[in-house]
Amino acid sequence: MGVPLISVSQKFAGMIAGLLALSCSACTIMPVSGPQAVDVTADPQSVQARILPYTLVPVTPAVVEVLGRHVPRLSGAFLARTPPKAFRFGKNDLVSVTIFEAAAGGLFTSNAGVRAGNYITVPNQAVDENGNITVPYGGEIRAAGRTPVEIQNDITARLKARALEPQVIVALAEQRTALYSVLGDVHNAGRFPAQPGGERVLDGIARAGGPVSQGYDVWVSLERNGRRASAPMGALLDTPAENIYLLPNDVVFLYSQPQTFVAFGASGQQGQFKFEAWRLSLAEALAKQGGLNDSQADPASVFLYRGEPRAVALQLGVDVAQFPGPVVPVIYQVNLRDPSGYFLAQKFPMRNKDVIYSSNAPSVEATKFLSFVRTVLATVNDPLIYATNGYGLVNVAKGGASTVITTPTPITTTTTVVVPQ
Repeated sequence: MGVPLISVSQKFAGMIAGLLALSCSACTIMPVSGPQAVDVTADPQSVQARILPYTLVPVTPAVVEVLGRHVPRLSGAFLARTPPKAFRFGKNDLVSVTIFEAAAGGLFTSNAGVRAGNYITVPNQAVDENGNITVPYGGEIRAAGRTPVEIQNDITARLKARALEPQVIVALAEQRTALYSVLGDVHNAGRFPAQPGGERVLDGIARAGGPVSQGYDVWVSLERNGRRASAPMGALLDTPAENIYLLPNDVVFLYSQPQTFVAFGASGQQGQFKFEAWRLSLAEALAKQGGLNDSQADPASVFLYRGEPRAVALQLGVDVAQFPGPVVPVIYQVNLRDPSGYFLAQKFPMRNKDVIYSSNAPSVEATKFLSFVRTVLATVNDPLIYATNGYGLVNVAKGGASTVITTPTPITTTTTVVVPQ
């Protein structure tokens, strides 16, 4: 009985399969602009400990909705959206008090009727450290924390037993406590008295002369009661709800901050890019970087690197227990091979300093490895060819026969089988 013979083609196919398998394990020695998709998406428990742990979040409609609720804004940071309450005097405010009587010859007027209208104006006085002002024949009157009407009624009640049907008018002569500040890139920075009817953030900026720059890089920071929040000025103009009311002692600060993102990997262009707008979507960012490289990129492996606050990461479904700090490193994966991925990219909001990385397709790495193998084989084969050719030239020079190097016979794909006798 004979034994079947394995064809040369089968040996060649096995060698190719072995090279492809080896290429997957040799990715670490191949030049590449960043991690492979399999490295990013690998289970953290199945790979060696990373220098900085992170979490992978696929971009879905639910993820886009969560991120849309946490864009920089003022209305979400400060819950007070109603106009300030009625004006109340504070310490050091200047108060004007005018007292009228029904007829001449009263407590504050003489029989000669020198003063038309039978009234007297008390010299303006500041609310003292105890929160009081002084009225003749009325003594100390509580002023701090009270409205003008409340002070008027108190003074009238104290004078009605001595003056002739007194009526009192209390007014603010100079506001020194209920102020807000507008600072930074404005024409006339300073402190401004809060209007009793209420003013919004843009009103305060207008009172300060408006922003120095009208560009899309202008940001508005509002500090209130030890809490601070910032938003692009374009958001205040585009969304009326962001133009919230100012309250006494608020501090508004305008500053210029160009927003940028960086792109790496198999993108049309690599580098740092400016938003050139007060808001930018992921789709617009990909367009700015020249899209994806058609000969290299894997559209299913577009990653965006960002540090998210713990509260946001928790809403994204991330197990934040493994991240001790206030910021959780998150890598968002966008699948642009799926046609619906572009709709999600249109709604995905970019943030300042985001990093976009586009991974190479697996076939690109396999091609690199096969080129590397071919280079190694050529490095070994070339000296042999040069030596053989040199030996042939020597023989020709000596009058001997020349050596002819022929091309090997092509490999056939037929299989030879020994038929049993």
